[in-house]
Amino acid sequence: MTTSATPRPPVPSPPDRRSLDARAAVVTELSGGRTVLRTLRSDPPLTLRQTGPATGPARVHLVSTAAGPLGGDRLELHLDVAPGTSLELASVASTLVLPGPGESVAIVEARVGAGASLRYAPEPVVLAAGCAHRMIVRLAMDEGASVYWREEIVFGRFGERPGTCHARFDATASGVPLLRQEFVVGDPAVDGSPAVYGDARCVGSVLVAGPRPPALKSPPEAVIGDGCAVLPLAGPGTLVSALAPDAPTLRERLTWGESLCEPGRS
Repeated sequence: MTTSATPRPPVPSPPDRRSLDARAAVVTELSGGRTVLRTLRSDPPLTLRQTGPATGPARVHLVSTAAGPLGGDRLELHLDVAPGTSLELASVASTLVLPGPGESVAIVEARVGAGASLRYAPEPVVLAAGCAHRMIVRLAMDEGASVYWREEIVFGRFGERPGTCHARFDATASGVPLLRQEFVVGDPAVDGSPAVYGDARCVGSVLVAGPRPPALKSPPEAVIGDGCAVLPLAGPGTLVSALAPDAPTLRERLTWGESLCEPGRS
């Protein structure tokens, strides 16, 4: 992709900004037949706010209360969805990863209990020029759990090359490996390869996992679309992967792929 815009220089971290080590957590429990939040612990910049209704799934939004993450920061989010409960987690804005002294790390660990459901759908992560970032997801699903997990990464702001990002996703279902996925952004040998990203500026994926509806007697077949692939997994789930020139197109392609995971859709 070519652009006439002047590339932005890397954004230095503030001179008095210390590296952050933050841990936040959400824990649900079943009370009176409905989901309640037993724990909602914030640790800036990971600030959590309950936004859901009194009935139905507990809904929480992540609100960033500090710049970054910056290089050197370590941010951890722990989700524990109790059996029979439902949790939805989103964010109010995109996350801008900035350069700093060292590598920034973002870890999300989630356990989804038997018969529980989790919808994890934050806004995109934007890799500013000069950043060095690592994303780690560890997801454990118990028997009968259902999960919707969306991740979107934008290769830099407008007119700049991205920093580097190493992303790792590990998911298990009933203790059995369901998905092991790893990719790197920001390596010139990889980013420009037509076999990897080509001229794409965004990459994203959606994992739809859980018990197969009765309407689907067999796993769906793989489908390849415009910049999008829908791939059934060996276990109880389907992975939607997409590339796109911009964030709105990426979201459209992921949404199209998701629709193919629903019963009766093709």
